[in-house]
Amino acid sequence: MDKGKEALVVCSDKSMGIGITIWDLDTGDHLLHIPTCASPSHGLLCLRNQFLVASQIHKHGSVGGGAIFTWALNKPQSPLRSYPVEAIGSLSCTKDGLYLAGGALSGNAYLWEISNGRLLKTWHAHHKSLNCLLFSNDDSLLISGSDDGMICVWPAISLLDMEDSGSSPSLLHYSSEHRSSITGLLTTSSSSISVLVSSSLDGTCKVWDFVSGRLIQTQVYPLAITAIVLHPEEQLLFCGSVDGSIFVNKLDIGLLEDPFFIAEAQPVVLKGHNGGITALTFSELGLISASEDCTICMWDVVNWVIIRRFNHGKGAVTNLTVIPQSSLHSVSNHQRVSNQFHVSLLDKYPQPANSFKGTITPPSLCHSYEEKQTSLDFRSTDSLQQHIFDLEKKRTPEAVQMKVETCIENRMWATRMTKHVMEMNKHLQTRLLDLMECRMFWPTEIDIPTSKKREILKFESSLLEGEEKPQSSS
Repeated sequence: MDKGKEALVVCSDKSMGIGITIWDLDTGDHLLHIPTCASPSHGLLCLRNQFLVASQIHKHGSVGGGAIFTWALNKPQSPLRSYPVEAIGSLSCTKDGLYLAGGALSGNAYLWEISNGRLLKTWHAHHKSLNCLLFSNDDSLLISGSDDGMICVWPAISLLDMEDSGSSPSLLHYSSEHRSSITGLLTTSSSSISVLVSSSLDGTCKVWDFVSGRLIQTQVYPLAITAIVLHPEEQLLFCGSVDGSIFVNKLDIGLLEDPFFIAEAQPVVLKGHNGGITALTFSELGLISASEDCTICMWDVVNWVIIRRFNHGKGAVTNLTVIPQSSLHSVSNHQRVSNQFHVSLLDKYPQPANSFKGTITPPSLCHSYEEKQTSLDFRSTDSLQQHIFDLEKKRTPEAVQMKVETCIENRMWATRMTKHVMEMNKHLQTRLLDLMECRMFWPTEIDIPTSKKREILKFESSLLEGEEKPQSSS
């Protein structure tokens, strides 16, 4: 297998026995089968091109019916099996692979630290099943979509607030514009604003400024939309529907700021499936679509034709992801230093900060980790930073773990500072509103004495400087 080649990873939710199938995208050859996996839509992801993580919807050793399996891609026969307190559907991870978010059928959301499996936060995010989870491109926000049509945006800094892990995180904003289940979420930051695109069974795709929560435009389709994906250049939006059609629209938001705008341009329609579209993704070779008809198509998006078809006769594909074929190779000695990364069993319940479980690492790294693993006291001091620097020269597991702990401490400090700033802003806004109310009742045609004008100007200046309101005679 050439280093630059890609592999297609697919799975179904029909039966645990079907498992995961991996194909060579260039030739269509079958590369690998991983048994024992049945994952719902949005329930499969690739972590740092080294691990596959999949939520399981069938009972398999868990009282609550939930399970999350993790496979090392270079030796996927024996997964790491974690059993959350309830069944998890959708999954999402940060770009750096440090954190994993999971959404439950109950509407609850969970956040784990992957390196030690610690459950950092659990909260009731939605009233109905949580269908989609997505971290923003810079990992600063977690976006969730539900069966109730709601979309919520959660600041990551509040999710990582370790001082009060039992409380619900702060909600940046939410939307109830969709009238049916959310089926897809994706983000792009190529334009002047950070854009979120959401799809729903109500037959619409909506484009948002997800930082402010402002609705930019709505695209209406004649059918329920079941999956969406953006072209890598982020100019074309592909929307799969319940009858197997794929609508292709130009994502042109420009300077448009009218939330009531409805895109009316006739989209290109791709037809190659006999069942509803279940998943969409992109590879270097083109668009890839999966359907309830148990087929997977790879499309040339220039000529709009199918260039390869895969048959998955064991059930409708619910998840697609593309990985480098080099991820399936055994890790060489040279790669040990640069690619070292491990994951742990995910906690079912919140655990003390210093509680750690066994980890799973690529087999070629296990020996090195066992030899050098030690118990360290992590403190945010100058000596700690020097210790990390010294360990980094050797690329030891201790260095990786210490950097993670230091990152958490820094984020806790940032959380406290953010809360303080937010409280100050709230106080200042309240005082400014009081001033505006007073000025609304000032007579406009009466000449105000110079002494009073000076007193008013001094009052306004004190507000901007954060001083106490001066006492003035009426």
